[in-house]
Amino acid sequence: MRKRSYRVAYMTDNDKSCRCFKEETIMSLYTDKVMDHFENPRNVGVIENADAVGEVGNPLCGDIMKMYLKIDDDVITDIKFKTFGCGSAIATSSMATELIKGKTLDEALELTNKAVVDALDGLPARKVHCSVLAEDAIKAALVDYYEKTGREMPESLVGFEPHED
Repeated sequence: MRKRSYRVAYMTDNDKSCRCFKEETIMSLYTDKVMDHFENPRNVGVIENADAVGEVGNPLCGDIMKMYLKIDDDVITDIKFKTFGCGSAIATSSMATELIKGKTLDEALELTNKAVVDALDGLPARKVHCSVLAEDAIKAALVDYYEKTGREMPESLVGFEPHED
């Protein structure tokens, strides 16, 4: 990982009107792949008439991910996402879509948060929960697909509940 310096503006505690900001330089330890997927996210957007939609959120950090899938003959032919969250949330959403686009439903079910982290060449420990959210958003979309189509739910999705931490 290489260090990158970013300028961040934030509202001071004593000025709630948003007129007064102070800048602070912070050092972030993100890989080039994380930064690339944050700055140039792949597959952003909405699929109208999606075959499946999964939405999950993390109440602790406030991140929300929504995944849209187009599925033909058990193959994910298109996938889009909308994420409200930090750079790591955006990067993990982007990478997760890249990892399952063109894959079968069974292959998509095998995606883990660890695979997303590995594909990004790592995440800071405090940001690993973003990769869990990406995995959960895909699983939530797959649950939606099986429920909408009336097909038998794979055993690994029966009783699926997104992580809450």
